[in-house]
Amino acid sequence: MGWKFWQQTEPVYMDDGMSNTTSKIARIAGGLIAAYLVVCVVLAWWWDYEPDQFAVRENAAMMAQSSNDTLVTGYITTATLVTLGETLLEKRGGYLSNDVMPPGIWMDNVPNWEFGVLTLVRDTARVYRNDLSRSQSQSVEDKDLSEAEGKFFFDNSSWMLPQTEDEYRDGIELIRSYLHRLADTGQTDAQFYARADNLQQWLAAVETRLGSQSQRLSASVGKRQLNIDLAGDSAAQQATAAPKDQMVKTPWLEIDDVFYETRGFTWALLHLLRAIEQDFGDVLDDKNARVSLQQIIRELEPTQDTLWSPMVLNGDGLGLLANHSLVMASYIARANAAIIDLRALLAQG
Repeated sequence: MGWKFWQQTEPVYMDDGMSNTTSKIARIAGGLIAAYLVVCVVLAWWWDYEPDQFAVRENAAMMAQSSNDTLVTGYITTATLVTLGETLLEKRGGYLSNDVMPPGIWMDNVPNWEFGVLTLVRDTARVYRNDLSRSQSQSVEDKDLSEAEGKFFFDNSSWMLPQTEDEYRDGIELIRSYLHRLADTGQTDAQFYARADNLQQWLAAVETRLGSQSQRLSASVGKRQLNIDLAGDSAAQQATAAPKDQMVKTPWLEIDDVFYETRGFTWALLHLLRAIEQDFGDVLDDKNARVSLQQIIRELEPTQDTLWSPMVLNGDGLGLLANHSLVMASYIARANAAIIDLRALLAQG
């Protein structure tokens, strides 16, 4: 018969000093993390901000006074474009679309608002380069505007090597250089041609953007849509076959993104339309179209009304809850229809 021996070991107790030190470190770490999160939440609330509108003529006058410039034709529109770019970078919280640290990386409303503003800045910079600064299709491009367009088309989310802000700031300075040369009556290499055909080119770019945004906003509730891509031309063809009927719906997580992108675009558009009314005043009066431009501005102004709901609601079209996207789409659609009418007026002899 075998014998089983048990070896009893005495329990080992951690030194009280070591235990207290570990507990203290844990409390300090927890406190620091909590404080960091509180600071991030406060900053996110503070940065979740859409800049106020500004008076375009007064803004241009102040810019001209500070630089001893003359308010020549095109100065107000160009000064407005510069201010839109500066606001994009220097508003409360700065430029957030390329943030990789909290709270910026957690935010999406303001970055989408920024992208809406950026879209119009890009389109306008292109029209400046191709049309507004050139007397005809065979004339030479303005050197500053040619380089500025490329700067604004740089990746909007690059956070280093180079930073997005640096590229856009360079683009703004190039536009500002063109502005100063434009206001210098002693030289003629920088020009702004306030002609009906140039205004049509810019309005055509705006019309395309508004049409796309209206469709994306309307798709918040989903709808079946017939394919009209080749309508009106029996000989037209397309690269690949598309379904004749398809369901179009904006993903649920992207509904507020589209909404705030549209708010940013229309915020910038309102300022440029008011500036264009000043610089293209004679052209508009000659076509008896000033009131048409004013009506477009009137249609777009409600897009900047305060959103009192804590979130973008997405109720059914005639359901119990509001659908903010459909409301915004109605404003956009009316403005777009007015732009089509204005382009037709400008095309008349």
